[in-house]
Amino acid sequence: MSTENIHIPQYTAKPIKRSDLRLLIGKMFYGTKRKFLWIRMNRFFAHEKRSELLNFQYFSHKTPLIRNLKDTDMYLQQNKIENLKLAVPHINGIIIHPGEVFSYWKLIGNPKRSKGYKDGMVLVNGTVRAGVGGGLCQLSNLIFWMAIHTPLTVIERHRHGYDVFPDSNRTQPFGSGATCFYPYGDLMIRNNTEDTYQINVKVGNTYLEGEIRVNSEPLYKFDIVERDHKMQSEYWGGFTRHNDLYQLKYDTEGNLLSDELLIHNSAIMMYSPFLDSENGINQ
Repeated sequence: MSTENIHIPQYTAKPIKRSDLRLLIGKMFYGTKRKFLWIRMNRFFAHEKRSELLNFQYFSHKTPLIRNLKDTDMYLQQNKIENLKLAVPHINGIIIHPGEVFSYWKLIGNPKRSKGYKDGMVLVNGTVRAGVGGGLCQLSNLIFWMAIHTPLTVIERHRHGYDVFPDSNRTQPFGSGATCFYPYGDLMIRNNTEDTYQINVKVGNTYLEGEIRVNSEPLYKFDIVERDHKMQSEYWGGFTRHNDLYQLKYDTEGNLLSDELLIHNSAIMMYSPFLDSENGINQ
């Protein structure tokens, strides 16, 4: 029998709970490596900002500021909004010239309490905690989702190894975000085209809103589709969730030009796969 079309499950390792000391040492080590990387790449980073808009909108999206999260304190979400208001001005209007690289953390900097950042929701070892600057992942999620609907190239993106909340009115596929943790968990996007791009973001009354603009009329349209989504039981007793996200590229007449695997996601589930989605989260 041919195995060409038979899926063989890929099992995920049992979660490892690392101590706070281990996490601190790792953060110091990888943080130092990241800062050396920033020094080496400094001349490539996008830094110009413009208040005037480039001519054409390539893609826009918005996500709700307040979400239906089970067993989380609402003050963490209110603080998240304040954190976003501090971070957004560092991103809004940024110009990405041909050959330049957008770096999320290089622009925002360290979200410290001394800069006004408050305790928001952060995920550590699959659990929800309060942490200074928490909630800024919503901004990196938005920018990543917009970027993969353009010809820009994502060269660094991270996702949590844990899926903490079940779906609730999800409008994007599982695994379509980009988590961030200063300084070494960055979102970096390179402009490999001959056009100039601009990222605009703002904190509205109800939504975090964003768009990517370009100086010349777009020649392509991009769709993101999910394939091979599954939840599976692991040998160590837990459940994991997996999917593949593909980027479909079309010309202006709607002809499919390419269909490429963009991301393979795997995460350890921190909830029952049969839990009612009303207790979950939407992206």
